[in-house]
Amino acid sequence: MTQDRNKLTKGWLTLTTSSLLTANSPTSIGHLYQFTTRADPEVASTRLAVSEAVGKAALIREAALKSTIFVGVPRTILSLAGLHAVLEDDVKAGLRTETKRRPTRENIDEIQARGKALWTSIYTPHAEKLHDKLGAYHPDFIEFIIQAYGSVLAPMPGGESEQGNLSRALGSVVGIACLRAEGGVSPQLVSHVFGLLKARDVKGLSEEDYWLASDEGTEWVIRTVDQILDVVKPELGQNDQVTAKL
Repeated sequence: MTQDRNKLTKGWLTLTTSSLLTANSPTSIGHLYQFTTRADPEVASTRLAVSEAVGKAALIREAALKSTIFVGVPRTILSLAGLHAVLEDDVKAGLRTETKRRPTRENIDEIQARGKALWTSIYTPHAEKLHDKLGAYHPDFIEFIIQAYGSVLAPMPGGESEQGNLSRALGSVVGIACLRAEGGVSPQLVSHVFGLLKARDVKGLSEEDYWLASDEGTEWVIRTVDQILDVVKPELGQNDQVTAKL
């Protein structure tokens, strides 16, 4: 049975954020927030209740943060700035302002374990072989990746009680969207496509996550990213490029 597209709220917002970020369209991130929080994107008074708007903004922020792993810091900075510029004061006040990801003596082992568990979940049965291969390229490279997986890509402990938290399946949606939009990285894209399919084995999946991790859902993610890029890339030109003042 085909999933009702109206129920794919988190999946659609996650993949759209990561696609626009990778396409380097910072102002589009702001437009995305307004589109998803207003009945009429051009009319501020049609916005959702503050709690709902905060939830949408938090999800966009989290998807952008996770995108850093796949496309780097500079585009993430620009996209987060594009979002921040359009957030209303009451939404800014409602968003979390203290970090949940600062490593300490007490949590560093937990972060490392979370990263290894996510790595294994995505890359099994090749997880150990790939780990050693990347470690052979540079001894610190694989450790950096595992730490990033544990601190950023993996869901934060606390589940849905954590503002903007993205599930294991939605983390894979971020990876697919970024890598598909980036292009030229087919091996990594294939790995994360299989990573999303493997997310169906995670316990306690929501209905949306379970569908996204299906064959049909994964195909929908890829196809939707392509549709977004077909619209956005021809319109970019020089209109959304940031000129540095040096």
